Amino acid sequence: MTKSDTQLPSDYVPSEDEEFMNDRMKEYFRRKLLAWKVSILAESRETVAGLQNSTRNIPDIADRAAEETDRALELRTRDRQRKLIAKIDAALRRIDEGTYGYCEETGEPISIRRLEARPIATLSLEAQERHERKERVYRDD
Repeated sequence: MTKSDTQLPSDYVPSEDEEFMNDRMKEYFRRKLLAWKVSILAESRETVAGLQNSTRNIPDIADRAAEETDRALELRTRDRQRKLIAKIDAALRRIDEGTYGYCEETGEPISIRRLEARPIATLSLEAQERHERKERVYRDD
């Protein structure tokens, strides 16, 4: 069955009771990821248009500084969005490869609730918490 063959009812929501990462579940997360990506790209286009339209000579130094700060913030946001799109694309590749939804560290399934909240997750909640604890230990040194 290819990804386009999967019928997905509009009210479908993945459940812990069904086979993990069956075709319907994969299609559900594929659509969720694609919709998120489309939303980010639309927002990004609006940001670029806004930045292009706001380029003007402002004589007041305080107003100019405020505008430059706003532009810097927008550019940082766009950079974060670019990184997020790369993570979404990686998640879509994992769906195609059959590894989506499984923890990179343990190989165990990532909970449906975690994937619903963070569809780009690559670690189970337990593995993520271990990773963050290690990060804190090294950061405090």
